[in-house]
Amino acid sequence: MKKSTNFFNILFNFFDKYIIMPITRLVFKVTKRMNVPNKLFESWLSKQTTLLFLSLFIAVAIFVVVDQKIIGFSSQNAEVLKGQPVNVIYNEEQYVVEGLPETVDVTLIGSKADLYIAEQSSNNGVTVDLTGLTPGTHRVNIEYEQGNHNIEYSVNPSIATVIIYDKVSDTRDLSYDIVNNNKLDKTLVVNSVKLSVDEVTIRGAEYKIEQVATVKALIDLDNLTKKEAGTQTLNDITLKAYDNEGNVVDVEFVPSKIDAEIDLASPSKIIPLNFVPEGNLATGKALGGYKFSQSEVTIYGDLDTLASINSLDVKVDVSNLSSDTSFKTEIKKLSGVKSVSVNYVTVELQVTDSSSEPVKFSIPLDAINVGEGLTPQPIDNENGFITVEVQGASSVISSIDEKDITVYVDLQGLSEGRYTKEIFVKGTNPLAIYKVKRTEATVDLIKKN
Repeated sequence: MKKSTNFFNILFNFFDKYIIMPITRLVFKVTKRMNVPNKLFESWLSKQTTLLFLSLFIAVAIFVVVDQKIIGFSSQNAEVLKGQPVNVIYNEEQYVVEGLPETVDVTLIGSKADLYIAEQSSNNGVTVDLTGLTPGTHRVNIEYEQGNHNIEYSVNPSIATVIIYDKVSDTRDLSYDIVNNNKLDKTLVVNSVKLSVDEVTIRGAEYKIEQVATVKALIDLDNLTKKEAGTQTLNDITLKAYDNEGNVVDVEFVPSKIDAEIDLASPSKIIPLNFVPEGNLATGKALGGYKFSQSEVTIYGDLDTLASINSLDVKVDVSNLSSDTSFKTEIKKLSGVKSVSVNYVTVELQVTDSSSEPVKFSIPLDAINVGEGLTPQPIDNENGFITVEVQGASSVISSIDEKDITVYVDLQGLSEGRYTKEIFVKGTNPLAIYKVKRTEATVDLIKKN
């Protein structure tokens, strides 16, 4: 209401100052010079025709003032429309277009009323018409179609350089990648995936089609309705094309999305725990026995991983122990194992006096990781039989014989020739301590006859 009052005040003051007052002065000056009586002037001014002509003159004057914007009773405003989507008109089945921005900023200039109407009214927005253009490089105008002609506008950017390609197609085999595997329960694994199609058609510019090295369906396990063992169908799976370096290539797919049948399983295996002491007990002390709170655990993982694991080591630090004690020890997962039925186990240790004299054994040297078609041969009898000393509690070492001890060298990755390698020793009874009298052995790797 206040804005309307200000408008009429401005309009009244303008006409009073520049039209009514000058005309009144002019009339009085003329009548005064011509000695025209005031009554005659008032009589003339009160005539209907005189008032009609004066009203017509004032109306014409008002029209000229408004039309030529002599009075600035409406200020100009600007409105920026950010991120306006660019609509492209072209034959999408025949061509591929590159170089156009996805969005532009449009600045509208006009009165507040016109800007409000422009924002609320429906229009075609930002468009680029490529109809009739042939494959190649073109500079095109980005236009903003607005029905209100009182609005001025500018588009940023207003010109784009586009490249038009012929659209080609090719057929590719379809594989899959599993994503969000960590969203599954630790006891679950993907047992199998069956895609609804084995191949898809990719479409795009020829140079992009040539970049595609593989096409994959992204199996997002987070989209499964039930995360439990069993088979279920996953719909509307996204497809992606990749180049040789794993970068995504922008192409179209036919079909654009596929379905897949996902089989979740919970493979498990029960394995025994192995007691592995680490460190040296107090002088003159030895382990007389141990007992786990549970001797077996259940591990979960894929079938191949489970098949390769037959036991699980539990390492216990026995450094400086001199009396019976118990430990709560963490069970660490092996590589490939997704979950273990328990995270901790308690081990009770019996500590006793160590035997004063070690027991000695002469153990034949063995070898592991021998290359195919080769066989190891110690260079002499001294390298072929290794002396092992066994220390521990009398009750422990008295139960050990040669078959419980293995001495070996690791020949991983070696070809035919002579090698001097470190000697390793292990025994089946973890309560005993095994020591070799020499640290290295020399063997010849020769071809099998």
